[in-house]
Amino acid sequence: MKQSLQLRTSQHLALTPQLQQSIRLLQLSTLELHQEIEQILSDNPLLERIDDPLDNSVRLLSDGAINDSPVQAPDAPAPNGEEPAAPAEAADGLENGGDVERGEADADWGDAPRASGSDGDDDGRPQLGAIGVTLREHLSEQIRVTGASTRDRALAELVIDAIDDNGYLEEQLDEIHARLPAELEVEMDEMRCALALVQSLDPVGVGARSASECLALQIRQMPGVPLVTRRMALKIVEGYLSWFAQREFNKLKKALDCDDEDLREAQAVIRQCNPHPGAAFASSTSDYVVPDVIVRKTGSGWSVTLNHEVMPRLRVNNVYAALLKQGKGEGQMGAQLQEAKWLIKNMRQRFDTILRVSQAIVERQRNFFSHGAVAMRPLVLREIADTLGLHESTISRVTTQKFMLTPHGMFELKYFFGSHVATEAGGEASSTAIRALIAQLTGAEDPKNPLSDSKIAEMLGEQGMVIARRTVAKYREALKIPPVSLRKSL
Repeated sequence: MKQSLQLRTSQHLALTPQLQQSIRLLQLSTLELHQEIEQILSDNPLLERIDDPLDNSVRLLSDGAINDSPVQAPDAPAPNGEEPAAPAEAADGLENGGDVERGEADADWGDAPRASGSDGDDDGRPQLGAIGVTLREHLSEQIRVTGASTRDRALAELVIDAIDDNGYLEEQLDEIHARLPAELEVEMDEMRCALALVQSLDPVGVGARSASECLALQIRQMPGVPLVTRRMALKIVEGYLSWFAQREFNKLKKALDCDDEDLREAQAVIRQCNPHPGAAFASSTSDYVVPDVIVRKTGSGWSVTLNHEVMPRLRVNNVYAALLKQGKGEGQMGAQLQEAKWLIKNMRQRFDTILRVSQAIVERQRNFFSHGAVAMRPLVLREIADTLGLHESTISRVTTQKFMLTPHGMFELKYFFGSHVATEAGGEASSTAIRALIAQLTGAEDPKNPLSDSKIAEMLGEQGMVIARRTVAKYREALKIPPVSLRKSL
């Protein structure tokens, strides 16, 4: 075989480190972005934040007194004593002189004022929340003030330890009894008395071993209920709770030998009960979503602005920049300076892309902002990508975990994209609009004669929307609307 040398030209896509960072920052959520920035700030001394995340925190002086004066951001003066340039403008040189452009060194987007406090007596300082009382602590405190003996209180504490967050007894009494040492000589009757003691405590229904027992405990202690109604409600929860949950009212009336009025009164009593009596003491942490863009109604239409509270303000450190200008700190510091410039530029590009995509979405969904979800039009990623000259993958990254605050509430950007359903007129209707119509129809239906999926599909067909019954069922389940049998009432 003869060997030879050949030259060939080819093209391939190479992702530079700057492009990789830009893509990574674009797909991060607001929380993930700030975590990423904090990590970069700890690794790169040439990068610093202008904004202070602890602006509204309580600050103490050296003598322990509270410092009421706001902390000003260390904003360096511009060259020649001039005012700093606008965020969108670029001025040559570092702050105090240098070779880094102002537009890249100081990512201060927008001139929105940052509030340092609130009006009135509330000074905006964070307050320490009170420590909540757990269900176990609440029950144990009541046990201590009862007239029960020390032995009975100790057994009641064992029962309380076996109660879950909803107030139900997780273990059987015989299992708790089996764990006790034999030398204590605890009888099963003593365990039943301890359970009865716990079930007499507040909240009513705690210590129940089933939903039926929980409701029965509450009905027995409910004041102002007629005796006949109380007995019927107890019969339902103790013997026919599954029929009641499935709204089998005809079977209930036949089994209880009652009419609609009696069953309606018993139903009202049962609905006053709480099936999870211990849930009020559970510690739950609320998840908050901070919008990336805000949509407001103006005289000329709908205005889209970035939320300045989630936009970190970054710049190159002046001290290290001056050293680089003097020719000191070459090598490692030079690479870190380039990384800082890349990050500031990519941050600006990230928020600019989010703003452009949001403006394009608002432009195409103007009817939604004016009339609500029923006016949502079909929209796909390709349409926004072609308009802005971007790739679909870029639009997908921008719309993931990015949120928009509107007069109708907070929505993820992906909410405004959806499939379409053909209409009789040859047009298209958004699946989001159809779901909103289904919610409206079921919300305005007669509780005694609720609408079936077939009836809803027929009513939508009268409005020109061709949709199958199974599609209505899929959208109804997505909206967490129960089926027709569970929406029926007396």
